[in-house]
Amino acid sequence: MGLDVNAARQAILEGRTALGIEFGSTRIKAVLTDEKNRPIASGSHDWENRYENNIWTYSLEDIRIGLQDCYQSLAKDVMDQYGEELTVIGVIGISAMMHGYMPFDKEGNLLTPFRTWRNNITGPASEELSRLFAFHIPQRWSIAHLYQAILNGEEHVSRIDYMCTLEGYIHWMLTGEKVQGIGDAAGMFPIDSHTKTYDAEMVEKFDRLIAPKGYSWKMLDIFPKVLVAGEAAGTLTEAGAAFLDVSGKLKAGIPLCPPEGDAGTGMTATNSVAKRTGNVSAGTSVFAMIVLENALSKPYEEIDMVTTPAGDPVAMVHCNNCTSDLNAWVNLFREFAESIGAEADMNKLFGTLYNKAMEGDKDCGGLLSYCYFSGEHITGFTEGRPLFVRSANSKFNLANFMRTHLYTSLGALKIGMDILVENEGVQVDRIMGHGGLFKTKGVGQSIMAAAVNTPVTVMETAGEGGAWGIALLASYMKNREAGETLDAFLENKVFAGEEGTTLGPDPGDVAGFEQFIVRYKEGLAIEHAAVEHLEEM
Repeated sequence: MGLDVNAARQAILEGRTALGIEFGSTRIKAVLTDEKNRPIASGSHDWENRYENNIWTYSLEDIRIGLQDCYQSLAKDVMDQYGEELTVIGVIGISAMMHGYMPFDKEGNLLTPFRTWRNNITGPASEELSRLFAFHIPQRWSIAHLYQAILNGEEHVSRIDYMCTLEGYIHWMLTGEKVQGIGDAAGMFPIDSHTKTYDAEMVEKFDRLIAPKGYSWKMLDIFPKVLVAGEAAGTLTEAGAAFLDVSGKLKAGIPLCPPEGDAGTGMTATNSVAKRTGNVSAGTSVFAMIVLENALSKPYEEIDMVTTPAGDPVAMVHCNNCTSDLNAWVNLFREFAESIGAEADMNKLFGTLYNKAMEGDKDCGGLLSYCYFSGEHITGFTEGRPLFVRSANSKFNLANFMRTHLYTSLGALKIGMDILVENEGVQVDRIMGHGGLFKTKGVGQSIMAAAVNTPVTVMETAGEGGAWGIALLASYMKNREAGETLDAFLENKVFAGEEGTTLGPDPGDVAGFEQFIVRYKEGLAIEHAAVEHLEEM
């Protein structure tokens, strides 16, 4: 059923809307929804991180201009579609890439350039804190950045008055509130899912660790307050309205929901916040987010522990490599097709080659490949070399070749998921798949179902991604009924009646993938040799 333009216009005029803005790594996106949580307008701004003085960063000017341009793009879309100025909004939510380091002094000055999640410069801090807490602290987490700055003897640390992540900073600019949604707070410092705030025992250990430095602050003095989905997180101030809308038309006083990270908005946008559910995003990289019934029994270097926006524990398996090598091979076939004068429509090529893979042997006929364009921490690689190898007796044909590349794109992910299932007995009822791997109907979906031995659902519409996800969290804060949980709100008021296709794991595919993964693990020595003996060009 199409959008009712008049109803959408009324919702805009009466402020029965929710605005979500998410800062991705290359794009800032805004989505405006009506009271039924349907997108009715959108805007965007493209941006890029900079590599300056060995740091991946965005400047405060980049952030401000990007936010303002994205909002103006949204306001223009509202005017173009509905002929109305955007002056009132029902509720606003801000989201961004998780983790990173933004420390400020008492006057609100940024003390160092923003260190994004992309920086792997906190190895010693990550290792020491992981040992101290008996909890895996990834290098990209804010506490690792803070402690590395302490280990480095950086002068600015003594002057920190507040530190936060990107969306926490923007939320602070808009509301004056120093708060963080629990999902992204879980990417700053470990969270206790029972108390719904930073783990008190680990906070105490950290404060004891740095006490000899004699800083005037303790950890909780400089970290944002943790809020869960549905809690009030402040209102848009006059200064905040001017910071967001340079035209001056947007009125202050709009409530904001807790700012959240992109993992939390991804879970929300795929209806994957209930226990025993999960989502897998498979594109250039691949990651799975599994909502747990209980915390894990021990830390695993391969598994990151975060939370849903409601504070439930989530195990995250993140792999650097997924479809890049697969896409490179498809491009090679495109070159061949063009060389013999054949039509080379990319959608047709992907569809043909992906579907051909389904004709292959369940174990790929003895073929093996690694899609490691970069390092892969799950399997212990700091560098990667894309690699294809076979024996003289392998069944080398197109179907097996393509099936191998589909399997290997999920190889590292399967190793991480197997830790959860085999070591921890984690049970998953449903996984939501999204991203480029799932574009060819049924293929990536059935391969994923085989890899994780769980039904995989792909929605007919991918929604609007994380910007829509934070708009939904904003709507939940404003429109939820008393006692209504986030997962119930999503199930009943957002995704009810949504068309989706679910494929269960085929037993033959599951058995074949198990055979492949044995070969994959045994062959890692070949990949190590390639890294050692084949120099990067």
